[in-house]
Amino acid sequence: MDDKEAYSQRLKAAVHYTVGRLCQNAVADCEMEVSRQAIAAIAETTFRQCDIFAKELEAFARHAKRHTVTTDDVKLLARKSTALSNFIQQKSEELALNNQELKKRKKNATKRKSKDMENEADEGARGTEN
Repeated sequence: MDDKEAYSQRLKAAVHYTVGRLCQNAVADCEMEVSRQAIAAIAETTFRQCDIFAKELEAFARHAKRHTVTTDDVKLLARKSTALSNFIQQKSEELALNNQELKKRKKNATKRKSKDMENEADEGARGTEN
């Protein structure tokens, strides 16, 4: 087994474990059980769908002559599912707002820092004059 195949197997195992935990949490309130075969089928479907998504995202980026997948690529991928598309659009807007807030905070912190440095320099200059 080569490294790529071993890595794929580890990813599949992680997806299988996560799907199992999600299924357990989902049915815990209903006092139901999910069979191991059902969990395995959901995990395999999820893994294959993620592989398809990854290939499509790479193709979208390549088509745009980029080496990086962007949020626009993800939005384009999600266009087939209205609910998923709306969710991704909402999250994208939240991230954009958070990024704007962080930039404002950084800018204000930089202004405060430069103002503090100016005040220290002025005080230092006054101290040498006396």
